[in-house]
Amino acid sequence: MVQLKKLANERFSALICMDSFNERIRLDDYSGRVQDVIQSVLQEAADCKASKVIVKVRHEHMPLFLEKGFRLEGVFSHYFLGSDAYGMSLFLTEDRMKSPFWLKEDEIVASIQEKPIKKDQGTWQDEYVMRKAGPEDVHKLAKLYDTVFETYPTPMNEPDYIQKVMEEGTVFYAVEHDGHIVSAASAEINAPYGHAELTDCATLPTYRKLGFMHHLILALEKELQSMHIYVFYSLARALSYGMNQVFYQLGYTYTGRFQNNCYIFDKIEDMNLWVKTPNES
Repeated sequence: MVQLKKLANERFSALICMDSFNERIRLDDYSGRVQDVIQSVLQEAADCKASKVIVKVRHEHMPLFLEKGFRLEGVFSHYFLGSDAYGMSLFLTEDRMKSPFWLKEDEIVASIQEKPIKKDQGTWQDEYVMRKAGPEDVHKLAKLYDTVFETYPTPMNEPDYIQKVMEEGTVFYAVEHDGHIVSAASAEINAPYGHAELTDCATLPTYRKLGFMHHLILALEKELQSMHIYVFYSLARALSYGMNQVFYQLGYTYTGRFQNNCYIFDKIEDMNLWVKTPNES
């Protein structure tokens, strides 16, 4: 289970995400003396036997993290109210550093980037209904995620968990057919910093290649813009040609890859980072 934890004393404060399922710790925000932040995060990683530490750092602090063995994996453009965040990682076991599909994943990105942007995404068929999902849909959403993913980084197959993240502000959009939710995606909002992560993208196998995800992401973007959120990013399975293509076609920029980032689908996988800023909207 994912747990947010605040570390603080008279010299620094830090917000970390303790993610035991994915055997990792993530530093999401910090202030104060950076050396103390790093030391405290590494101690937390040792205490919980994490195999990877992920941090989002400001440009001027990168050398301090490089000194401790962190390496750059991706750039979250405009993450801190217009300033970039640099996604850096420290690997604590040999196994976590092994990525047998890296070159194949490079080929997928290169192939997608060679394709022209399509202006016409096809005609929406009236038998499908796209709408904002609410608390009354949590059981349908949980069933969708349970069907699509053998393994997922968060317990999206549990209605109570979906209810919880909705109450915390996460927005869901879904496509419904014959009373069943067949495709969905969400936006996890960070209002203080003015950005959102587009995530929880899932479509039942028999409904794929109908372009639902393209329309769902656009609907989420429009909803976010009405809330004055203009910076969007997403982490897509590096082995998923379809999801990476969706973000490229919608004007997102590939800005890196997080190696062995999380357990998803049927194994631990690399995740590609795609970012869209106001200049690209």
